Amino acid sequence: MTRRQREEERVRGIFARRALLLGVGQMGLLGFLAHRLHHLQVVEGGRYAVLAEENRLSARLLAPPRGRVLDREGRLVAGNQLNWRALLVAEQTVDVGATLETFSKIVPLTEQERARIEREVRRRRRFVPVTVREFLTWEEMARIEMNAPDLPGISVDVGTTRIYPEGEHLAHVVGYVAPPSERDMDGDPLLELPGIRVGRAGIERHHETTLRGRAGTVQMEVNAVGRVIRELDRREGVPGQDVQISIDAELQKSVRAKIEEGTSVVLMDARNGEVLVMASQPSFDPNIFNSGVSAAQWRQWTANRATPLISKPTNGLYAPGSTFKMVVALAGLEARAVTPTERIFCPGHMDLGDTRFHCWHRPGHGGLDMRAALKASCDVYFYELAKRIGIDRIAAMARRFGLGVPLEIELPGTRTGLVPDRAWRQAQGKPWALGDTVVHGIGQGFYQLTPLSLATMTARLATGRAVQPHLTRGIGGRPVRGIRPEDWPSLGVPEAHLRLVREAMWAVVNEQGGTARVARLPADLRVELAGKTGTTQVRRVTREQRERGFRVEQMPREWRPHALFVAFAPHDDPVFACAVVVEHGTSGGAAAAPLARDVIAEAFQRLRPGPGGPVARLEASQ
Repeated sequence: MTRRQREEERVRGIFARRALLLGVGQMGLLGFLAHRLHHLQVVEGGRYAVLAEENRLSARLLAPPRGRVLDREGRLVAGNQLNWRALLVAEQTVDVGATLETFSKIVPLTEQERARIEREVRRRRRFVPVTVREFLTWEEMARIEMNAPDLPGISVDVGTTRIYPEGEHLAHVVGYVAPPSERDMDGDPLLELPGIRVGRAGIERHHETTLRGRAGTVQMEVNAVGRVIRELDRREGVPGQDVQISIDAELQKSVRAKIEEGTSVVLMDARNGEVLVMASQPSFDPNIFNSGVSAAQWRQWTANRATPLISKPTNGLYAPGSTFKMVVALAGLEARAVTPTERIFCPGHMDLGDTRFHCWHRPGHGGLDMRAALKASCDVYFYELAKRIGIDRIAAMARRFGLGVPLEIELPGTRTGLVPDRAWRQAQGKPWALGDTVVHGIGQGFYQLTPLSLATMTARLATGRAVQPHLTRGIGGRPVRGIRPEDWPSLGVPEAHLRLVREAMWAVVNEQGGTARVARLPADLRVELAGKTGTTQVRRVTREQRERGFRVEQMPREWRPHALFVAFAPHDDPVFACAVVVEHGTSGGAAAAPLARDVIAEAFQRLRPGPGGPVARLEASQ
């Protein structure tokens, strides 16, 4: 074999080996592809079919309508209205920042809004929509839709927003809603939806779960870029249930029109504890919270010394003054420290050691029994009675009448107030002095009570039952409370004792010498009212000022006493119980009593308990 032949044979061998290797490689690659196709199509075919279906289908939660809040006559006091808004789905855009930058050129966004959006995008799952801007105008919606190709992930949606038709008139009762915060997240995915609101105060907060409802779902078919092709299935959520409250909105508005700054009024149905009016001045517009409270607005509210954000009927704390004397009288009768007919002499003051305690009537009342002492509101009588009883018995009786103890009112944050006793004072590391007891006998001293608790005390005096104030009248169209007085337990106070106190309160208003003759109801109502005045000092008058004939009217207004009045009517078959506090009103008889008279008179006209009236209709429904 020649050299040329040997070279050709070597080349053919190399080619054959390479061809063999290439063939083996091709067969191996084809085998691997066949194995992979078998694995994808047969072994994991089901999983990839599901993934493909998930890419084709998009499921979203639907926010249910929030339940309404209605007044006792079915008038809307909290409802919903349509709200057009721009939403951002982070997974549908490559660059959230660029999308927001483009959006802000169409609808301007502030730095605070940009920060809030970016924070929510980080906090939520990327497929959950985030609200970019709410309350869009038609012009803004049109500009967004026209620029949709340049706004990946942005869509215009319609939701609902909360409205409060009565505005500031029922703000403290109904409350308001706001976007949920981190601490509100309770595992409910509904709270992650854009535009969702949760109750922040009042009835909105107390009945949050009832009003919220449950989310629905909608399943849509989408293309590869996430554009919706069609809706495949929809399951509506469960709307929140309506809550009916016991407040009469028209009566509430009428009362608020009568009162000035620093005044609180609470009107209850004495028989069942329903709160009919809970009014105070000033207040705030809860609708402002829907679109967000500006820094300027918040500063204005917090700088206002009249505290418009605080409900005075449930959070204002006042000494009860002489409106507390009925409790002292009942404690004295129960302790047998006095009899109804025993007369105690009032010379205009009482001396205890080197301290002189004055009666409001400087010449003195002379000898008085219990009924006359309550009628004339004699301080010396109750100084002496408090000495005989002791503070612990007085405090125990006060708590039986709903003072200084938690009440069942459905308003979060309601203050309990304070009824002091020896144990409370000792906890502060200080002894309880006899002079403290004397002062507390006329409702002064350390007492801190709310107008709501004073109205509750009055309802219990009128009925002898442990009536609890409440606002919820019905949920989902079903009543939640009974109306009969016997539904409430007895206070355990002898009826004879209660009758004596009620007759004295009737005399305060209807007999000569009573401190609230001005509070008599109009004759055409044919109803008589029973009540008790109270005046509480906020600044002490010195002995020197008294000797110079100092008059309260000479004080600056913020130093003048608070004026109080509690009442119930009719006196012989109580229906309504009322408490009025007028800050710096000077005199309970002059400032608070006429207001209570007008409120109760209007309540009889609007809510007449006779045949055919709203109260009677409620009785029939129960």
